[in-house]
Amino acid sequence: MAEINHQVGIKASPEKIYELLTTDLGLSQWWTNDISGAGEVGSIIQFRFNGGGPDFSVTKLIPNKLVKWEHSGAVPDAWMDTEIEFQLRVEETQTFVRFKHSNWKESSDFMAHCSTKWAVFLLSLKEALESGTGKPFPNDIHIDHS
Repeated sequence: MAEINHQVGIKASPEKIYELLTTDLGLSQWWTNDISGAGEVGSIIQFRFNGGGPDFSVTKLIPNKLVKWEHSGAVPDAWMDTEIEFQLRVEETQTFVRFKHSNWKESSDFMAHCSTKWAVFLLSLKEALESGTGKPFPNDIHIDHS
C-alpha cells in the first residue's frame, strides 16, 4: 500500500488547528469552501469541488492531538478504503501537523497529483492560521492546466 506523508510547522496553538480540522467553518477556511457534516466520531463530512467530491467518515478524535477520517464515498475511486490522519505535536513556538493519506492501492499519477495538492492545502491551513486568510478551493494554487 502507498501513502502520502507531509509535515508543516504552524505558529498556532493545537486548539486553533484542531478547530480548523474538525468544523465545517474551519475546514472551509483552507480546503474547499463547500463542506458539510463535520462533527464527532461517526460524522460523515462531504467535501465538494464544483459539486462533486469525497466523503469521509470521522473515525477518531483526540482533542488537540489527532484527527482521523476514512474515505466513505464512491468518488474518487482511487481513494476507496484510504484513511487521512492529522497528528498535532507542539514543539517550542509552533505546532507541527503531520499529515498522512494512507492505504492507497498503488502509486499512480493521480496519487502524485493528490500529494502535491495536499501540500498546497496544508500550506493553505498554515496561511489561514498565521495570516487569517487561507486559499481553499476554488482560490487554491492550481498545479496543472486542466
